[in-house]
Amino acid sequence: MAMRRTVVCLALWLLICQVRGSYITLTMNKTIQNLLQRYTSQDNYNGRPVFSRELLAGKAETKMVFMSGVLETYDKLIRHMLNQMPTSSPQTTGSEDTSAPISTSTSSSVREDLNYILKMVQTLRRKHDYQEQEKLLQGLQNLKDIQMDNLVVQEKALLELPWLYEEASSLLDNKMQRRRRRRRQAKRKTHTKA
Repeated sequence: MAMRRTVVCLALWLLICQVRGSYITLTMNKTIQNLLQRYTSQDNYNGRPVFSRELLAGKAETKMVFMSGVLETYDKLIRHMLNQMPTSSPQTTGSEDTSAPISTSTSSSVREDLNYILKMVQTLRRKHDYQEQEKLLQGLQNLKDIQMDNLVVQEKALLELPWLYEEASSLLDNKMQRRRRRRRQAKRKTHTKA
């Protein structure tokens, strides 16, 4: 059920993107519509998206990191969907899958559609070079997995704190200096026009 809900959200999100621009081709849109016929949930859509749009309202850097994570998630999701597809042997009645049985030709068509969408997502990831953002996401995930109770980790973290504190402070200082510089430049422009 959750998988179907996720696919519905994916399709809605991609459809909304098509309205905003012409990045989704007609073929891709048709493929998504075909997949929605297979992955339709009996549950009502609760109105909450799978991927929050809050981070898309921020700075470009934040959007890039977020979209990197979203595209990676789609890659994993579609691969998972492909792995759940029945093999060429017919489904048995004792299967745990509660969805309607699908024929081999339909299964083949769904598999082709999923492979097409996967290829499009992977192409987008390569085309826009999200590798730096993916490294950042991996680094953030690694931070989440730090063993807080480990004495060695605690010692090393204390040893690294002065350097990291300096780095974080200099980033804040650089940001403030850029703001001041922009304000001065803006004032100069208004004074030269007068």
